[in-house]
Amino acid sequence: MQASVTLLLIVAIIAANLPFLLTRIGGVLPVAHKRFAWRLLEFVVLYLGVGLFARLLEARLMPVHVQDWQFYVSTFALFVVFAFPGFTWRYFWRVRR
Repeated sequence: MQASVTLLLIVAIIAANLPFLLTRIGGVLPVAHKRFAWRLLEFVVLYLGVGLFARLLEARLMPVHVQDWQFYVSTFALFVVFAFPGFTWRYFWRVRR
């Protein structure tokens, strides 16, 4: 596997879990209780950011291929699978006070 693919997978796994691990909105704005809607919005924004990063990596190596909707649905599903550990920790394992 190329180094850029490995880097992209590591960045995607970290980005998919960030909304569930951080208690601040966007990692900056502190709140008492971060709602699920904010986590979902951050999740989608991070998905788009990782997609942009992937496009930049691809543009460095070769011409960028045009993708159809099936590609984006598949990558979003993979991003959701990457987020499973953070989601599980936030909503199933963590003891609420």
